[in-house]
Amino acid sequence: MAYKDILVHLDDSPRSEVRLDIAMQLAARRDAHVAGLYVMDLPSRASFMAETSVFDLRMADEFIQRGLDQARTIADTVRDRFEEVLRKSSIRGAWRCVEGLAAETVAVHARYTDLAIVGQSDPKHLALPGESHIPETVILDSGRPVLVIPHFGDVKPIGGTVLVAWKSGREAARAVNDALPLLSRAKFVTVLAIDPQHGISEDGAFPAADISAHLARHGIAATAAHTVSGGVSAGNLLLNHVSDHGVDLIVAGGYGHSRAREFVLGGATRALLASMTVPVLFSH
Repeated sequence: MAYKDILVHLDDSPRSEVRLDIAMQLAARRDAHVAGLYVMDLPSRASFMAETSVFDLRMADEFIQRGLDQARTIADTVRDRFEEVLRKSSIRGAWRCVEGLAAETVAVHARYTDLAIVGQSDPKHLALPGESHIPETVILDSGRPVLVIPHFGDVKPIGGTVLVAWKSGREAARAVNDALPLLSRAKFVTVLAIDPQHGISEDGAFPAADISAHLARHGIAATAAHTVSGGVSAGNLLLNHVSDHGVDLIVAGGYGHSRAREFVLGGATRALLASMTVPVLFSH
């Protein structure tokens, strides 16, 4: 399997260019199509209707229109840059500019692609009301693998040295399968199990060996490793491994559920979304 249809969420933040660059790198490997999505997340007229006069509503209409005009101006700038990059790279793609709730809209569009690329929430740049929930919503609600890009630091070309966060559960199994196009091109792959349970084999000496054997059948030479947390959180252990071994990509299950716009995330998922230092491919 290859990623032939990639979605990248774009905005006017400084990191949007980084996400676009990564999307183009991945698309160039397999002649994939890239959709650039910009969401105009604006307040609705209904949000101004509680205890307001007709005069207030007129002011609200003017406020909404000014916001829409500004959003369109920004969208035009982002579109021009996206189309310029497409032309220079000779990659097939399409521009999408839609109105809606940012997080929910990105999740819906992601369902029609092989891979969605979004940015880690940056508290210093939240231009849209729903931007802070984009990673969680797309991971939990899209049904697609989601590549989350850190909001700071240099991002290397991804997929050279990969860390797979293995846990014998549905989410991690899904993540490994969804990451096969990246793992198949990696130079080094480590499958790390933290406080592991035995796999399906009788030999429990190497808890991550079973999934490493599965990867070997795909031509992927993965090193199985395991560690005991000793009271250190799984998220911190993963980030320490990244720092110690020059990892440029983490593959992990996205654990949690959403309810009424509230997100209940697993500890490692929450830690990675908050403190990631390299891109993370999540699957739920």
